[in-house]
Amino acid sequence: MKRLLVLACALSAFASPALAALPVGAKAPQFATKGALAGKDFAFDLRRALADGPVVLYFYPKAFTQGCTLEANAFAEAMPQFQAAGAKVIGLSADDLPTLRRFSTKECRDAFPVAIASPTVIKAYDVALVREGAKTGLSDRTSYVIGKNGRIIMVHSDLDWREHVKRTLAAVKSLKSK
Repeated sequence: MKRLLVLACALSAFASPALAALPVGAKAPQFATKGALAGKDFAFDLRRALADGPVVLYFYPKAFTQGCTLEANAFAEAMPQFQAAGAKVIGLSADDLPTLRRFSTKECRDAFPVAIASPTVIKAYDVALVREGAKTGLSDRTSYVIGKNGRIIMVHSDLDWREHVKRTLAAVKSLKSK
């Protein structure tokens, strides 16, 4: 019986979503990168963005794949709510700039920017997508809400895109109510 319980616990660990290494309360690594908003080049600097309020960084594996497209559409639909709560949203992936220009218009619906997550940023946020024991060069699907003070308020890491918008929006709204 004890062996069965241990085996069940071990198997449940494999079924659980991956956990991001950056815990709530940690200082978010600062970075600057290039991206696109409404098909036009966009420069992003986390330090500058935080001066205006909280920031949602959502890492996704690859533009124009099914889950990433659905997630971008969901963030675009929720943008009025994020804006009302005073938060900025930016999607980050290892995609190149021409791909991000198209994705920002077609799937992000010109509502929010997407930018390049360099290998350094992927490593700093511990969001490298690992398949069969090897890193892919892509980012995992992980969302961070970062407070104006630069500290991580919420982390959600799960390849299933469906909870990312709901959870990040709830975290941002909780900041507004404080």
